[in-house]
Amino acid sequence: MLQNTKELYGDKLAAIDGHIGQVKDFYFDDKTWMIRYLVVDTGTWLTGRLVLLSPHALGLLDQPGKSLEVKLHRKQIENSPSIEAHIPVSRQYEVDYYRYYGWPVYWETEAAWGLGGFPMVVPAVTEAHPPHREDKHLQSTQSIHGYRIETVDGSIGTVSGFMIDDRSWAIRELVVETGHWYSGKEILISPGKIARINYEDSRVEVNLTKADIQQTAENHLVHSGSDEPGTRDFPRQ
Repeated sequence: MLQNTKELYGDKLAAIDGHIGQVKDFYFDDKTWMIRYLVVDTGTWLTGRLVLLSPHALGLLDQPGKSLEVKLHRKQIENSPSIEAHIPVSRQYEVDYYRYYGWPVYWETEAAWGLGGFPMVVPAVTEAHPPHREDKHLQSTQSIHGYRIETVDGSIGTVSGFMIDDRSWAIRELVVETGHWYSGKEILISPGKIARINYEDSRVEVNLTKADIQQTAENHLVHSGSDEPGTRDFPRQ
């Protein structure tokens, strides 16, 4: 099932032995389009501290009551490596983080989540070695919100959300508010159609024309307030 990030911000997070805060943001890899971390606002519990949670620690995203299950104890989270000293997120922080929890690292294999195709709890690894390639592509979903969508022949709207697969934690589509160009409707664009994200100019560049998008979207629209978040405008890549 697909879930929209903008519907998840503010959701409560419940550890095994109590609440730990609420969803503040998601960090995703802009090359593989996988969500790597959920950013937790811990509120008064760990005042002033942000916490990262890997999907390894989380249940499904469609939990009732706007509360997401975290398969960890509060003390485990409290004693986890602090992110404040590693902004932006460094590979060394990730090595320390994955070693602390004993999860398989994702960057040493072609598999999306290390030893398995999906995030799951597995026996602890004995060592986590950083890769030779240090360039990373972790980005904030909140920071991309509002970026212009630029087609081959002009702008069509802005990013308003990301549709996440609640099992694999892959980003399946970007949600785009089209504004006056397309009567305020929302459309979905597959990451496979994205040429690059231009962070300097706050825009997402796609390999499509306005006509391409309008023609295909005529049959696959997501209207504002739709109850069908999985409706798509382009086939997945």
